[in-house]
Amino acid sequence: MRWGWLAGLPGWVLGVALQLQQPVLWPLQVYALLLCAGVAWAAGSRRLRFALPGAVLAGALIGFGLTGARATHFASHALDPALQGTDIELIGRVASLPQRMAQGERFEFIVEAAMRAGKPVPVPERIQLGWYSGFAPAAEEPLWELARQGPAVHAGDRWRFTVRLRSPHGLSNPHGFDRERWLWEQGIQATGHVKSGPRDPAPQRLGASGRHPLDALRQSVSERIDERVSDPRNAGVLAALVVGDQSAIDRADWTLFRTTGVAHLMSISGLHVTMFAWLATALLAWGWRRLARVWPQALLAVPTPVVAGLGGVALAAAYALFSGWGVPAQRTVIMLAVVVGLRLGVRRWPWPVVWLLAMWAVLLLDPWALMQPGFWLSFVAVGILFATDPGRSQGAARGGPLHRRGGRALLHLLREQGVVTLALAPLTLLLFGQFSVVGLLANLAAIPLVTLLITPLALLGVALPPLWDAAAWVVQAMSVGLQWLGQWSWAAVFRPAAPWPMALAAVAGGALLVLRLPWVVRSAGLLLLAPALLYAPPRPAPGQFELIALDVGQGSAVLVRTADHSLLFDTGPRFGPESDAGERVVLPLLRSLGEQLDAVVVSHRDSDHAGGAEAVRAAHPQARWLSSFSADAPERCMAGQRWAWDGVTFEVLRPWPQDFAADGQGLLSSNAMSCVLRIASAQHSAWLGGDIDAAREVQLALARPDDRATVMLAPHHGSLTSSTPVLLNTLQPRWVLVQSGYRNRFGHPAAAVLERYRQRGIAWVNSPDCGAATWRSAEPETVDCHREHARRYWHHTGHHTDLAARSSGALEP
Repeated sequence: MRWGWLAGLPGWVLGVALQLQQPVLWPLQVYALLLCAGVAWAAGSRRLRFALPGAVLAGALIGFGLTGARATHFASHALDPALQGTDIELIGRVASLPQRMAQGERFEFIVEAAMRAGKPVPVPERIQLGWYSGFAPAAEEPLWELARQGPAVHAGDRWRFTVRLRSPHGLSNPHGFDRERWLWEQGIQATGHVKSGPRDPAPQRLGASGRHPLDALRQSVSERIDERVSDPRNAGVLAALVVGDQSAIDRADWTLFRTTGVAHLMSISGLHVTMFAWLATALLAWGWRRLARVWPQALLAVPTPVVAGLGGVALAAAYALFSGWGVPAQRTVIMLAVVVGLRLGVRRWPWPVVWLLAMWAVLLLDPWALMQPGFWLSFVAVGILFATDPGRSQGAARGGPLHRRGGRALLHLLREQGVVTLALAPLTLLLFGQFSVVGLLANLAAIPLVTLLITPLALLGVALPPLWDAAAWVVQAMSVGLQWLGQWSWAAVFRPAAPWPMALAAVAGGALLVLRLPWVVRSAGLLLLAPALLYAPPRPAPGQFELIALDVGQGSAVLVRTADHSLLFDTGPRFGPESDAGERVVLPLLRSLGEQLDAVVVSHRDSDHAGGAEAVRAAHPQARWLSSFSADAPERCMAGQRWAWDGVTFEVLRPWPQDFAADGQGLLSSNAMSCVLRIASAQHSAWLGGDIDAAREVQLALARPDDRATVMLAPHHGSLTSSTPVLLNTLQPRWVLVQSGYRNRFGHPAAAVLERYRQRGIAWVNSPDCGAATWRSAEPETVDCHREHARRYWHHTGHHTDLAARSSGALEP
C-alpha cells in the first residue's frame, strides 16, 4: 500500500471541511482550476521529494475544488426571486415519503412543468411542498383545531398543483438548527405550499407515475404499521426502525430518548445494518450449502463465502436504501463492502485505512454530510471501537462452554458500551449541549432489546403483520423503563456550548481516556476535558446589560442578561399543535448559554408571544412570571413594578391599574393590554413593548415625556398601527429591533413605519435578514446579527445592509 494514497484521504476531508466554511461561493472557474491543480499535483507527487505532504495537499485541493464546483452548479439553479409569492401551476410527481403532521402533509416534489399566467417559467427541479389543512384557533387557548383534511398524497403519484414558492429560509439563532443547510443537502432549492382554498384551482391527481417505487413501498409499510398498531407513539417508533421515518416519532418520545441517551437507536444506525448484514450472510450461507446438495455445480462455480459475503452486502445496502440511506447506514455499508472485498481477496488492511476510505466515500456522495451530527457521532464511535479493540475480542469470544462464551460476550458488550459512552460524552456535549448520565445503563438494556428483538420483529412484520403487535408491546415495555430513568433529576447534564478550540480539545480528551495506553498518559485526557466542562460564557459587566432578540419567525422572544441574572421577555410563537418556539428556539439557546431564568415577562396572551410559555415554564420553574392575563395577582404585570439587578433597573410601564377589572380581567384588547418593560443602566436603556397599539403608545409618551431609549423592540413587529411619531420623538432610539416572519402575510414591518425610522435617522434590523440580533449596553452603537457572523453560502441572502451604514442612519430595507 502506498502512503501517498493514504495521505490523500485526510487531505480530501480537510479540503471539504474548508470549502464548507465559505460565506460566499467563488466563480466556477476558480474551483475548476483548484481541482485540476490537485489532480496534477497528485499525478506528479510520486516524483517529488516530499511525496507525503504533496499527497495531503493534492487531496485537499481536489476535495475543495470538487465540492465548490458542485455547490456552484447547484446554486445556479436557484429560484428566480421574481417568482416568489406568485401563483404557479406545477405538474410533477411526489418524490419522497410524505411527512404527516397535524397541520397536513409535507413532501418533496419533482417538477416536470411549471406555468405562470399560462406561460412556462423556470423553477428548480426538486422543491418541498406543504399541503396544509385549514385550522382555526380554539376559543380559549392558542391552539389549532383541524378544520378540513385534504386528500393524502402517495410517493410516485403525479399531481397538478397551484402553489406559491419562496427561496429556502429558516430561523437563524446561535446553536440552533440550520434548516437552510438541511434543505441544501437534500437538493431542495425552493419551498412552498399548495393552494387549496375555495377560490383556488382544485389540486388534481394525474395518476401513478411508476417512479420512486422504493419510497412508495416505504410509505405503504408505514401506513400499514399505523393501521395495525393502535398506539401512535409505538407505531412511530416502529416506522422509524423499519422505513427510517423519524418524523413519525412523537416529540415527547424524542425528548425521552435524548435524556436517556438512546436516541441513536431510534434511527437506522450502523448497528442495525450490521445486524441485518450478519443475519443475511448467515442465511445465504446456509441456503447455498443446502442448494449444493441438489445442484453441486453451483457450489463449485461460486463458493459459499462469495455468495454469503456479496449477497450480505447487497441485502444490507438494500435495507439501508429502504430505510432512508442515512449517514450511519452509508458508513456501515461501505465498511462492510471493503471488509468483504478484502476477505475474498485474502487481504487485510489496517483499520485506519478502512475507516478513512469509508469517510472519503460518504463525503464523495454528499460533502455536506460533514455538517451533520450523525456523521461525527458515527465515525468517531467506530474509530474509537477500532482503536481500543482492533479485533482482539473476536478471538477471545471463541471456545469454551456456552455459558462462558455468553459471559465473555456480555462483558465485552459492557466494556464496549462504556468505552463509547465515555469517549462520545464530550462530542455529545459539543453537538447537543447535553449528556445523558443514565445513558450507559439505558443502552445496556435498550441495545439488545432494539437490535435483537424490536427491529427483527418490526422487519419480519412486513411479511407477518401480527409481529408488529409483539414489537409494539416490547417498545411499550422499554418506554416504561426509560421513563423511570428519565425522571431522575440528574438523568441528563446540560453544559454551555464551549468555543471550538475547547470543544475539540475535549473530544480529543475523551478519546485519550479510553485508548489502550498507560494510565499516566490517559489521565492527560482529563486536562483536555476540564476547560470545556468548566467553561462559562462571558456575561455583561456589573452595571451593563445585553439584549438578544431571537429569530423566532412571526413572533417575539427577547433574552435580557445582566452580570448575574437573566429575564425572558415573551416566549415566541406556537408553530402548530405540537411545535412551539419555546421548545425549538428559546430553550436550546438558554442551555447553550448556561442560563437559569430569574424572571419571565409574557406581554400578552396572543400565541405569537405566549406560544412557548408552557415549555419555558416546565424547564424553568424557579423563574418569577409576569403577564397581562394571569389569574394570579402576584403574576400580573402592572405599572409601578420595579426591581434592580446588578446595577440595572427594570420597570413595568403598562398596563395601568385602571386597565384591569375587579376580578383581574383586562378591560382592553389583548394587544392594548401588552406589558411594557423599560430596562436602564446608568447610561443606556431599552424599551420592550409587546404589541401595544398606537393609542397606548401616545398615552405612555405623554405620561413620561422624559423617557429615552437607546434601543427599542419594534411594537407589534413594525405594524402600521404602532411606532407612532409621538413615541419615536419621545424615546429617540438609536436602534430598533424588528421581530417578524420571513415574507409574512401581514407585511411587517410596514413601509410607512420604516420611513419614520429613516426620517429620524434610527437604525434598524429585521430578524429574517439579521437572524438573532444582539445589542449590548457596553457597545451601544452596534448590533450583532447572527446571520452575518455565521454566514455560509447556502444561507438566505436577503436585503442586507452594512452595519456601519445602519449606525449612521443611511438605511435601506
